[in-house]
Amino acid sequence: MIVDYDFLIVGSGPAGVSAAFPLLDAGKRVLMIDGGSTPEIDTPNDNYLSLRATDSDQVRWMVGADFHALKEMDAVSPKLRVPTHAYAFEGFLEANRIVAPDFVSVGSLAPGGLSNSWGCGVARFGDHHLGKFPCSISEMDDSYAVVAERMGISGSNKADDLSSYFGLDSWSSGEVEMDRIHQRLYSRYQKCKSKVNASGVRVGRSRVSVLTQDRGERKACNLSGNCLWGCSRRSLYSATEDLSVLRTRPGFEYESGVVADKLIQNPGGWVVHCSTPLGERRIRADKVLLAAGTLASTRLALDTIEYKKSRPLLSCPTAAFLAWSPAMLGSPIQSGFGLGQLSYSVDIAEGVCGFGSTFSPTGIAVSEFIRYLPFGARNSVKIMRSILTSCVVGNLFLPGHFANAEVRLDAEAQLVVSGGLHDDVESYMRTGHKSLLKAFLHMGALIIPTSFSVGSPGSDIHYAGTLPLKNDPTLGETGKFGELYGVTGLYVVDGASLPTLSEQSHTLTIMANADRIGRYLATTS
Repeated sequence: MIVDYDFLIVGSGPAGVSAAFPLLDAGKRVLMIDGGSTPEIDTPNDNYLSLRATDSDQVRWMVGADFHALKEMDAVSPKLRVPTHAYAFEGFLEANRIVAPDFVSVGSLAPGGLSNSWGCGVARFGDHHLGKFPCSISEMDDSYAVVAERMGISGSNKADDLSSYFGLDSWSSGEVEMDRIHQRLYSRYQKCKSKVNASGVRVGRSRVSVLTQDRGERKACNLSGNCLWGCSRRSLYSATEDLSVLRTRPGFEYESGVVADKLIQNPGGWVVHCSTPLGERRIRADKVLLAAGTLASTRLALDTIEYKKSRPLLSCPTAAFLAWSPAMLGSPIQSGFGLGQLSYSVDIAEGVCGFGSTFSPTGIAVSEFIRYLPFGARNSVKIMRSILTSCVVGNLFLPGHFANAEVRLDAEAQLVVSGGLHDDVESYMRTGHKSLLKAFLHMGALIIPTSFSVGSPGSDIHYAGTLPLKNDPTLGETGKFGELYGVTGLYVVDGASLPTLSEQSHTLTIMANADRIGRYLATTS
């Protein structure tokens, strides 16, 4: 069979772009495809507080012309209610033939994938997690370094209590300025560190993929407060930044509006049947890399090998809460960074650690908070308006193996996603809640009663592990370099191939693993 490309990469998100760079460096012919969803609403281009006070057309990006924010009130994450990000999620399940009756299932057809709307949290998995990868830790570290430099990572200008936990200080530069309430919380932590640590909690600055210095057309964060709604300065990393660079490289082609439906192996290569707005499209390639997101890649892979059994799905149980600092009551509203400012690790049980970050509520609608207060809507609104400027929003994640979830193909080759949470999650969340309550009290803040809420299964949107990397894979697993067992030339490079899922942010690890696989294929193909 005559092939059109050396490699077809299905998906243009963080995994796809990370695998593409080393292939192009080796002179390979690469085609990348994605579903092609594009934004219909421009991101705000001024300070959030200024726009709320003066923009006569703010309903367009706050609510949406089709009342998107109101229609999505049942959505678990605020991200899913933001009109400027609606395009990033729409149509994914239908286009990829995914059914999820009792599990929050999210993906993206957009260029850049879910990195168009993510929390930008980054971490190097700890050695106990990296030890489960079928490669040396040094191989992963080499790729971590390459990816981190390309993205741009902010952290701490000096070592803090989470430096070893994040493992990124040697690859990061600069730090994002914290707002007044976070500065006070951190100052109190440093004064009463021993008491906070005694509750099993360690605190440090968040590590996030955001620029603190201009880099080409991307501008440094100016604390506009628009992080949730979209950064017009492009300070926050998105895979679209890498996609723009790839499109200037010799040997690279890109087609948007193309969704892979079925993969067929022929002698000498692969034929990929795709759907486009103009009808069916067939692409011939020597090798195929699946980077369409864990759920979409899993459906394509299982359909290819006609695997009908259930596969475990890793997903991090999560909770959210609101913490109030009485000493900050009456503070004026302040524009600032809208993503993680402080982070913490929480000792939950022997061998079990939780992770979370705190955020400013500025830039988040009051309606996101009143649902968790037991005072009725009218009174809750009044209370929130009075105290919100003296609050921070926090979250807590547990490791991914505490999801009790699975995926399987049904008779129509749809991927059915189902499941709940492990039996231990309820008690572990109670333990985490108690530890955080003590820690925040020492830091001068109170976690508001009833605000600590455990999310629905899948609401973390951290999916992984359905086709895990193994040294000796069997059917339904992948080899050391992501090749799907049972076929040749089909590689899984996104979260589906991770053999473990830490409580930490996982995107950087997905990208590093994809880079590692891309480097291998660049030298062996």
